[in-house]
Amino acid sequence: MLRHYYISDNLDELEAIEKELEDNGMSKPHFHVLSERDAEVEKRHLNAIEPVLKKDVVHSTEVGALIGCIGAALVLGTAYLLGWTESAVGWLPFAFLAVVVLGFCTWEGGLIGIQIPNYQFKRFQKLLKQGKHVLFVDVDKSKQDVLKDVIENHPKLKLAGTGEASPRWVVKGQERFNSFMKSMP
Repeated sequence: MLRHYYISDNLDELEAIEKELEDNGMSKPHFHVLSERDAEVEKRHLNAIEPVLKKDVVHSTEVGALIGCIGAALVLGTAYLLGWTESAVGWLPFAFLAVVVLGFCTWEGGLIGIQIPNYQFKRFQKLLKQGKHVLFVDVDKSKQDVLKDVIENHPKLKLAGTGEASPRWVVKGQERFNSFMKSMP
């Protein structure tokens, strides 16, 4: 999948685009609107980005976890190389310290991520502050032509590039969840 970014200053146009995409077989989990005017986006029933995903929580937590793994490996490696595990205390305190280091780094990464914009959306911060909106569409190769046809009907929409899309299994999971929720009483 590939993510296409488009800039617009008109939420009515984005609403029309979403309707056209749905009419042509694309489901809501394939497209989202990023805006600083969440209330207006919600009022038009556009598929808005969840507030937590506007921040870099997930990415920063992953980076923190990676740093924590390195720190935990250093704790265990140092304890082994210095022979501290050969004493009466053994591996247990060092294993516990390694888990604490991993947990702390992961937690700290998440806290840092809460404070900064999502790394995928940083390039749009100036535009968002100017009142613009970003439509992004995650599309399979089989649906590229559908997207192209819909976008051609909206000349005011400005292409802002492409990027990494949500994994296919995430989008399909969201589709199944939405379908399940609609079928429940």
